[in-house]
Amino acid sequence: MGYSMSRLEIDSEMRDKRQITDGARTRERRHEQQLSPLDHEIAHQTKFRSAPSEMIRKVTPSKQKNLPISTVAMLSAREANYSGKGRFSKADSCHVLSRYLPVHGPCCVDTMESKAYVSQFSPDGTLFVAGFQGSHIRIYNVDNGWKVQKNILAKSLRWTVTDTALSLDQRYLVYSSMSPVVHIVNVTTASTESYANINEIHDGLDFSLDYDNHEFSIFSVKFSTDGRELVAGTNDNDYAVYVYDLEANKANLRIPAHSCDVNTVSFADETGHVIYSGSDDKLCKVWDRRCFNARAAGVLTGHLEGITFLDSRGDGRCLISNGKDQTTKLWDIRKMSSNSTSVQFRSYEWDYRWDDYPSRARKLKHPCDQSLATYRGHSVLRTLIRCYFSPAYSTGQKYIYTGSHDGSVYIYDVVTGAQVAKLEYHNSTVRDCSWHPYYPMLVSSSWDCKIARWEFPGNGKVPVPAQKKTQRRRVY
Repeated sequence: MGYSMSRLEIDSEMRDKRQITDGARTRERRHEQQLSPLDHEIAHQTKFRSAPSEMIRKVTPSKQKNLPISTVAMLSAREANYSGKGRFSKADSCHVLSRYLPVHGPCCVDTMESKAYVSQFSPDGTLFVAGFQGSHIRIYNVDNGWKVQKNILAKSLRWTVTDTALSLDQRYLVYSSMSPVVHIVNVTTASTESYANINEIHDGLDFSLDYDNHEFSIFSVKFSTDGRELVAGTNDNDYAVYVYDLEANKANLRIPAHSCDVNTVSFADETGHVIYSGSDDKLCKVWDRRCFNARAAGVLTGHLEGITFLDSRGDGRCLISNGKDQTTKLWDIRKMSSNSTSVQFRSYEWDYRWDDYPSRARKLKHPCDQSLATYRGHSVLRTLIRCYFSPAYSTGQKYIYTGSHDGSVYIYDVVTGAQVAKLEYHNSTVRDCSWHPYYPMLVSSSWDCKIARWEFPGNGKVPVPAQKKTQRRRVY
């Protein structure tokens, strides 16, 4: 005898199928979100800055979905004036230039007798500054074959040069140490050798405000865009952030900011109104000087261990931070909270200066993580390793890059989180690295006492995530 389903049973079965389908779609959406963690405004902004113009995209479709249009096709479209402007737009240029990652080399720029702690290109890329533990700060002329333009012997150095900063007009350099006094040097003088108060003056800028004559260290110092102020992070009694007025020649603002060492500070944008700070208390904080009332404008929670460095995207909204939890995190201050969320994770003894990060700790996640994305692969051990956004001019800031304890430089895609390059050369910690603001050139500085320069390979190949390569190979 045949069996006939009732209408109720049919409806019930269809409902069950819809629930299964909906569940599958939900899982698929979650999977897509995991693969593309930045399917939001950051992704759109990055694409807007580095995607070819609409007309060029239409006439030169890529053969494979989501792959960049070939350079030859774009050049042909430019010659035919498909953009209607007779030239590449800024986004067109970024689309081409961002394919030429600085992974070829390296070439050794310099070798010293002490560890390289900090290094950065000047804003226009003509100069490169490197600070070493053994008192030397060298300024190289990039356009003149990397010749040493200024060799500065640091004054009253304690342990190491903790940070350097070059003013936007490239006239003055400041350097900090494990001391409340920052020194400033005029780097435009004719003399190549600069010995403090012997042949040149290294003025001391005292950040202490006569604060009980307390001795403290400055770990991070930055110029404002207009060159009139400095912001510094310290480990004084209140773990304060200081703002120093160079015209008044005094610190005019002191912010009791954190509960542990303030390892890193930065102005959010060119206005200088908003300041970011990162600390060993695991928090990034945002300070707005326009409505300052001794409280942070907001707090960003998500790192499980102390923060070693942060870098602003320059738009007053987004920043990245390196953490001792072996991650780099991307933040949007519009998602910040008014208070920090205190969560105790430590069920183990660990000191990043001596120990490897516990494997069980890598699986932990902050329950109130406010970051937009997390990037993993590099190691943040032994020292305050630094990370940055790639340049806006040549890449549209579509990558982030960081030094690492394993002696490499890691480059990640901001949107997908994929590791697109790993630069291997140094045999000790890469504490700092810097991408040229206009050219596909990156310089790494290491505790092996070497400064190395990387450049683009010149073959135009699309960057491939490192984990998808068929075999591991060393980049030369």
